[in-house]
Amino acid sequence: MTNQTIRIVVHIIALPNKVEELKAVLLELIEPTRQEAGVIEYKLLQNQDEPTDFTFIEEWTSDEALNTHLDSPHFQAVTAKFEGLITATPDIRYYHLLA
Repeated sequence: MTNQTIRIVVHIIALPNKVEELKAVLLELIEPTRQEAGVIEYKLLQNQDEPTDFTFIEEWTSDEALNTHLDSPHFQAVTAKFEGLITATPDIRYYHLLA
């Protein structure tokens, strides 16, 4: 069996009056995360039709690399700012590449 990478899609919904504030907070994650060992892809998308809808597309080399990211100071600092900005806990989904 081949060594599969970890692929994650994270949906985060902003409160309607907090879209720009949440966007600024989420953007704080991009550069430090892209510098981490084990990150292959780390992209942030915003839905054109529903601007409150943000999605991260992530790919990691291993569970260890992902766990290091989740424990990192920059990740912890950003998630601490979510209260009052988002409608619910982020929807995190893990995937395997099939084709």
